[in-house]
Amino acid sequence: MTQTQEPQTIDWGPFGRPLFDDAAAKGLSRVGVIDVGSNSVRLVVFDGAARSPAYFYNEKIMCALGAGLTQTGHLNPEGRVRALSAIRRFAALAEGMGILPLTAVATAAVREASDGQAFREEVLRETGIKLWIIDGKEEARLSAQGVLLGWPGSYGLVCDIGGSSMELADLADGRVGQRVTSALGPLKLMEIKGGRKAVKAYVRETMAQLHEEMGFETGMRLFLVGGSWRAIARVDMERRAYPLTVLHEYRMSARQISKTAEYIHKSDLQDLRNRCNISDSRMSLVPLASIVLKELMRTFKPKDVAVSSYGIREGMLYEQMPRELRERDPLIEACRFVEAKDARLPGFGRVLYDFVKPLFPRANWQRKRIIKAACLLHDVSWRAHPDYRAEVTFDNATRANLGGLKHYERVLLGLALMNRYSSKPANSRFTPLFAMLDEAQIKEAEILGKAMRLGAMLWLTADEQPGALKWKPKTRELTLRLTEHARPLFGEVAEARFAALVLALDATGDVQFVQSAGKANRTTE
Repeated sequence: MTQTQEPQTIDWGPFGRPLFDDAAAKGLSRVGVIDVGSNSVRLVVFDGAARSPAYFYNEKIMCALGAGLTQTGHLNPEGRVRALSAIRRFAALAEGMGILPLTAVATAAVREASDGQAFREEVLRETGIKLWIIDGKEEARLSAQGVLLGWPGSYGLVCDIGGSSMELADLADGRVGQRVTSALGPLKLMEIKGGRKAVKAYVRETMAQLHEEMGFETGMRLFLVGGSWRAIARVDMERRAYPLTVLHEYRMSARQISKTAEYIHKSDLQDLRNRCNISDSRMSLVPLASIVLKELMRTFKPKDVAVSSYGIREGMLYEQMPRELRERDPLIEACRFVEAKDARLPGFGRVLYDFVKPLFPRANWQRKRIIKAACLLHDVSWRAHPDYRAEVTFDNATRANLGGLKHYERVLLGLALMNRYSSKPANSRFTPLFAMLDEAQIKEAEILGKAMRLGAMLWLTADEQPGALKWKPKTRELTLRLTEHARPLFGEVAEARFAALVLALDATGDVQFVQSAGKANRTTE
């Protein structure tokens, strides 16, 4: 940029001016994105400029723009009408929300169709929305960046399947590397003549070419992005009677995928659709997508598979983040945002974390982040009815849009928060989910919850530490040291909660009130 060139005159491309480049970013409330795909058209409105934004609004219309494209070379006429109608609606919604201009991109169908440019011009004329048509490699890059939104520093292979195309991208050290695109989308596969056998042969040949282009090593992690992959994962959950139906971070093995592909092939699709709550238009693509996934597993041989609910739309948001924001932990940032918005004493979560962490001297960095998250969320559900507060906290932890959480970690976090609000969380309708944890993890959640339950009684200010816990695991001794300033807070309820924590630790307890340096009054539990 020259010295005389004004920033507002720069063409920032499909992403607009960066959102997070100055202090004013904190004043931004919502960011809207439209994704015009070969099968669906979707509007997502992200709430907040935080590292892990929530979904304020999320709507999709299954338009099948790419249906019949191989044969006609044109966008599906009916799909084109439906897509334009959807975009008109989205533009009106965005205007009502005050979030114009929207960022809008179109992928395989629009870029390949002979009337794709005409459709783009029609959208601009009818709605005022500038639709950016991106190529396959750019689509792969943005999808991979969506994965990075949820897993900073990730490595492995990202596979994004749409209606008309399938993209692969290599991730290493949190950066996007080699990218390729292919015509392995289910809408394209529907047009292959010769039945299932011909489709399998085409998929195998194409996948071998992709593997050669990528030069990808086996034994890496595979991230699955796209509605068809998520539908297959949902069927896998149904087949296995999996207790938690959150798709993000759902893990599948090669054996499970093979069994589910066969399960799909032998099932009545209408019955399966009803049981899994999958739309008709999506379910019609699942059998072909399962053939692609099975061949993908056979060719690339990943060590494990993780489903990502984050893709191109999240990648468009990630595009606008500076490096220092990208590298923050999405879980902790999301919990900080919720605490600031909903807690009665924002900032106390940090104090509470310092209070409880002596109980977990061997916790690695992964476990420490779960403890931090629990402390930040410990008071955000206070508006719920007391009879249901414990269950509300568990629901929030296990089902909320939180990035960077494995499924068992969601349950661990939820159980810790249940223990923070209830002394008997085992008597819960969520008990089947507790089977995802081993006995040591269940005990850890109990101890963390009871420690937070005690610490919540010792509020002074968001910045003042009321006391400290000293834990000696070898001798099973727990000491609570409280300042004189905090003495009035240690009433009957606090005493009972300290006793419950001591019991959970199978320890002896000692309470000390600090009067001056080196002096204390003691009470033994």
